[in-house]
Amino acid sequence: MGKITTAVFTFLLGIATFVVAPVFAAPAPCGGHGDKNTMLVSSSWLADHFNDPNVVVIVVQDRDGFAKAHIPGAVSMDFMDSHLMTGPTGLTMELPPMSQLAETFGKLGVTNNSHIILYQAGESFTATARVYLPLDAMGLGAQTSVLDGGFLQWTKEGRAVSTEFRNVTPGVVAPCPKNDVITDISYVSANMHHPGIAIVDARLAEFYSGATQPEKQRLGHIPGAGNLPYPTLTDSTGRLKSREELAELFRNAGVKPGDHVVVYCHIGQQASAAYFAARYLGYVRPGVKFDMVDRFGARQEVIYRGRPVHRDAERDLPAAFDCSA
Repeated sequence: MGKITTAVFTFLLGIATFVVAPVFAAPAPCGGHGDKNTMLVSSSWLADHFNDPNVVVIVVQDRDGFAKAHIPGAVSMDFMDSHLMTGPTGLTMELPPMSQLAETFGKLGVTNNSHIILYQAGESFTATARVYLPLDAMGLGAQTSVLDGGFLQWTKEGRAVSTEFRNVTPGVVAPCPKNDVITDISYVSANMHHPGIAIVDARLAEFYSGATQPEKQRLGHIPGAGNLPYPTLTDSTGRLKSREELAELFRNAGVKPGDHVVVYCHIGQQASAAYFAARYLGYVRPGVKFDMVDRFGARQEVIYRGRPVHRDAERDLPAAFDCSA
């Protein structure tokens, strides 16, 4: 997305801001990331712009739900198209190859000149965030926004809905892959308890503490990781919380200003919500990766090679921690 003209009075990170409705210019060159000014758009902005030729509105929803009601001009995307259920390594929800992602989004009408608007159909924010992630990895993050409050907010405001399936003109997408979205096991293994690097576990507290054992995974969490349960990022309607509230959640998880944040969960969907929120808050330092842990899933005998995992009541469990992001 291109340059944004705003009038903003900012009172430090996480404090309320006054913003005059943004005016989006032509999309920026492929390769950038979004920020607090671009990652969310209001329903009023979308109502004024959904007929713009470069705007592509995508809802993560099955066709049956889409047929009942959707934002006029939107297209539906099957959530399963955002990931590989079984990737080359045998792990779940891996990022597809860039060529496959380009084909997937091209079929929805996306091009390198598109301003992509994602919205959630119901109360779950994680699926939308999981679709935002590959777009960011493709280099389209700066021109991708999420509708604040999703379809629930749209209909709450009494805005128009449609039941029509529009004809989509396929687009051509040339990805410019980013190397600062997905990290790997070796990076995390080398940076546990490392100053300036905050590892955040986005799973529910019961899994983080070791009170409940996930299926086919070890008890506990990565040593040094803080806990930020993904449901706390949104309100009861699935709307992302305010910057002030989000900043407090990250602080409580041990994240300090300037930290490089690495997030993980079970298989990637929950951590995507934390990834989006951290990007939105600006937890990025120039020249430093901002990553989501990619694949603490299978091969327990390889991961961490006998380093301990942490459990609240049992600090010295041997072997590997098995959690995929």
